[in-house]
This record gives sequence, C-alpha cells and structure tokens, in this order.
Amino acid sequence: MLTWAIVFLVIAVIAGAFGFGTAASAAASIAKVLFFIFLVIFVIMLVSSL
Repeated sequence: MLTWAIVFLVIAVIAGAFGFGTAASAAASIAKVLFFIFLVIFVIMLVSSL
C-alpha cells in the first residue's frame, strides 16, 4: 500500500510539473489517503504484535 502511495505521489509531481492541475490534485489526494490508511494499518499491526 505504501508503494501505491509513492506511485500516486510521483504521478502528482509529474502532472504538476507539466501543468495538469486537476490530475495532480487528484493524484495527490489519492496518495494522501493511501498513506494514512497504510499508517493506520501499520500502527494496528505494531500494537497487536505487543
């Protein structure tokens, strides 16, 4: 899941560099959501292993 967040972040940076504001905004939003989902799952797994 972290890989997908990084992929969408790279897409957002490339789209922003070429001036595609809407696509960059959408890709950045997806990357942010995926990163926070990954973070929540990571914390849950960390706590459950203790």
